[in-house]
Amino acid sequence: MLIKVLLNKVYKFKDFVYGATRFERDSAGQNCLTVEIRKRRKSRSLCSKCRRRCAGYDTQRARDYSFIPIWDIPVFFRYARCRVRCPEHGVIVEWLPWTAGKSPLTHGFKIYLAQWARDLSWQRVAERFHVSWHNVFEAVQAVVTYGLHHRDLSGITAIGIDEIQYQNGHRYLTLVYQIDTDCRRLLYIGKERTEKTLRTFFTFFGKARCQALEVVCSDMWRPYLKVVASMVPNALHILDRFHIMKKFNEAIDQIRRREAKRLEQDGYEPVLNRTRWLLVKQKRNQSTSQLGRLRELLRYNLKTVKGYLLREAFQKFWTYKSPYWAEQFLNQWTRRAMYSKIDEMKKVARMLRRHQPLIMNWFQTKKRFSNGIVEGFNNKAKLTMRKSYGFRHEKTLEIALFHQLGNLPEPELTHNFL
Repeated sequence: MLIKVLLNKVYKFKDFVYGATRFERDSAGQNCLTVEIRKRRKSRSLCSKCRRRCAGYDTQRARDYSFIPIWDIPVFFRYARCRVRCPEHGVIVEWLPWTAGKSPLTHGFKIYLAQWARDLSWQRVAERFHVSWHNVFEAVQAVVTYGLHHRDLSGITAIGIDEIQYQNGHRYLTLVYQIDTDCRRLLYIGKERTEKTLRTFFTFFGKARCQALEVVCSDMWRPYLKVVASMVPNALHILDRFHIMKKFNEAIDQIRRREAKRLEQDGYEPVLNRTRWLLVKQKRNQSTSQLGRLRELLRYNLKTVKGYLLREAFQKFWTYKSPYWAEQFLNQWTRRAMYSKIDEMKKVARMLRRHQPLIMNWFQTKKRFSNGIVEGFNNKAKLTMRKSYGFRHEKTLEIALFHQLGNLPEPELTHNFL
């Protein structure tokens, strides 16, 4: 089968035809395949801005445009672009259906590179297809720009809000996700974790869509709580199990470190050394040896053990089906914690009392939503940052995150090259 027949089958243009194909040497001395393109007879060029058919003005020097490799052989389209005289825009370059602007990559190759960039690091994709890192970035940026312009934001009823640290020095991004059962994706990325950042999202989201929101999940960061209460007062705001149990684990670890230091100073046996994960991990995730060590530790009359037992007693809260009885249990547990004489657990109890209405909202949704979904997305976001080497600007990170987590629509092609 001729190369031209294959290209006409998978990548055909209305006003252009494929000409001669030949093997050549590229600038690196490697074999490559060059396919000449010429304008169809009696066809007129289009203005690159208004797409109006115009009279030709002159012809530029032929340029090469990278296409998808065939059998690992680089393929280039060669075309001498002309300029046209547009009645509205004057003398301007013609529109080409296989590329945009001055880009040396064809649309098909951009989509192809962007699809590979979801699975491999950008540098690895560049090495695999003999292009530069910036070519891969250009491809991903083009696909993300198209996807953001064409994505559908209707029908969103549940969102999750969280922050992620992307640089040292407490540099954060605010991320907003759609967490509906039928669609989960990244919706928005904002700099820092401030009230202004989150208000910007709700302004972008629009008043009508905000009124349609039914559930909002977030952590206990005060600026988020304030903005959600003012911008979407009709939505059910949830503080879920994940962040609450995270506060418990932080409190137990603080008790353990303080008590381990005291035992060392008093000359007692260091029974709390290397026990951090014994106390914060759930029993079903521990090995047999870890469970044995945990049973030995629970024999000691330590504040760390008392804090651990209080946390384990609180786990029953999540098993309730009735919001009424769950609230009764919560009130009883907080009273017990306030009498425990353990400052860290008292702090947790006061936090639970302060946010009790938002915590109880979790039962109103029949436990269908939680920020555990958001934390899963955040783990994928951290993996994306590790995989896409070469970030120099926040805009690059934003493009990479939308590419991986945005579930964006891609430009349509006549053939799927993967």
